[in-house]
Amino acid sequence: METPLSPRESGQFIAERSRDVFVEDGGVEKVAEMLYSLRHSDDLTASGWKKANPLAPAATSDQGSLSALKATQKALNWVFVADTMNFSFWPEKETQQCEVTYKGTAYTGYMTLCAAVTRAMDEGIPITDPKYFSQMSVEELGHVLRSDNETPMPMLQERHQVLTEGGHVLLEHGGSFWSFISQAGNDARKMVELIVEKIPSYRDEAMYEGKRISLYKRAQILVADFWGIMEARGQGDIINMDWLTMFADYRVPQALVHLGALRYSETLMEALKKGELLCSGDRREVEIRGCSVWSVELIKQRLYKLVQERDGETCSVTSAVIDFYLWPYAKLHHKEMAHIPIHHTRCVYY
Repeated sequence: METPLSPRESGQFIAERSRDVFVEDGGVEKVAEMLYSLRHSDDLTASGWKKANPLAPAATSDQGSLSALKATQKALNWVFVADTMNFSFWPEKETQQCEVTYKGTAYTGYMTLCAAVTRAMDEGIPITDPKYFSQMSVEELGHVLRSDNETPMPMLQERHQVLTEGGHVLLEHGGSFWSFISQAGNDARKMVELIVEKIPSYRDEAMYEGKRISLYKRAQILVADFWGIMEARGQGDIINMDWLTMFADYRVPQALVHLGALRYSETLMEALKKGELLCSGDRREVEIRGCSVWSVELIKQRLYKLVQERDGETCSVTSAVIDFYLWPYAKLHHKEMAHIPIHHTRCVYY
């Protein structure tokens, strides 16, 4: 089988051939200007990542103690568990959202997963221990991911399959996510390649116009989350972070359309408004995700140019950090963009 194009190469390849999704220069400029105004804020840093997910475990910067080391390993295993099951949270009906309440706050979407995993830890369930989650039953996982209303979390069987699969891989490579990912050194690109090679559920690839493309949403976000934890420890000196693209899901494309950086054809918009389910690998699904990747690359390029021209400085904001801003932006402004449909694809990739 041919080696797929990298996510960035895939994004450009798709955007140059797309029939139903289009990158809009005016919107790219607008988003770059918006990010330029935030260039000195925490929104475009690793702390912005933590702010976007308050349930993610904190990693202490006290590097010397054994307890701090164990806390970091536990935090990284939490990230692995959450990211391995980080897919397909959209409800069949908007009024039927799966919901998990944690410490008085009701969470929906991806945050239900984070709340459920953290709740399990509080209950003494060793959900971040690969020895446990590699062997847990579907019923045990169902208990961990139980909803606080009548709507269950979708795809329980698939989540169980990918989590136990991932647990076995960690056990084969030192017994923790840290020991596993350390094989790639401090290189973000090698980390993604290692994850995709060893763990099948992260192999987010498709065929488009005769080429094998890759988007690797979950593999890339797993590496970015690893960086976020290590950055909090003062050990975020990972090379090739700029190799990562944005994480092509169903929420950020909606934000990009809302901001004018992407445009859908009338036929695609109509299909989405009717609730048509797009299969993973469907041409239109690939175009939505690929053009999202490429639009963020162009936004980043424009942002770099603005910083250079206006401030005489070099900008180091990565595509991953831009995604860390756009995803909570989409959640925050969901009412304003409710008229823009998200695409619906049930799969393990996002």
